[in-house]
Amino acid sequence: QVQLVESGGGLVQPGGSLRLSCEASGSIFGLIAMAWYRQAPGKQRELVAIITKIGVTNYADSVKGRFTISRDSAKNTVYLQMNSLKPDDTAVYLCNVRKPGTEYWGRGTQVTVSS
Repeated sequence: QVQLVESGGGLVQPGGSLRLSCEASGSIFGLIAMAWYRQAPGKQRELVAIITKIGVTNYADSVKGRFTISRDSAKNTVYLQMNSLKPDDTAVYLCNVRKPGTEYWGRGTQVTVSS
C-alpha cells in the first residue's frame, strides 16, 4: 500500500500562485510515475500533469506554461507549482502515483481561485 498526503491548497486571487505538495509513504518501491489530477464540481476528473520516474513530464494543454510538476525523490514528494491561476483552475487537486498494474490516490486538496 502507498499512502499519499497532499498539502498546499487554498484560496488565491486570479493571477496568483500556489504550490501543492504530495508526500508518498509506505510501499513506494517501484513507482513509475507521479501525477496531479483535478476535479471541478460537475466535471470529469482530468489529468493536470505527470512526471515519470526518469523525469519526463507532460501537461494538460490548459495549464502548459503556467504549471510545473517536479519531484524530490529523496523526500518521496511530488510538487505542482501553479502560477497565473485562473478561476477555471478551481477544483480539488488529487495526487496519483502509479506502479505496474495499480495506482493510488490521495484525498485531494481544494484550490479556489477567486477575487
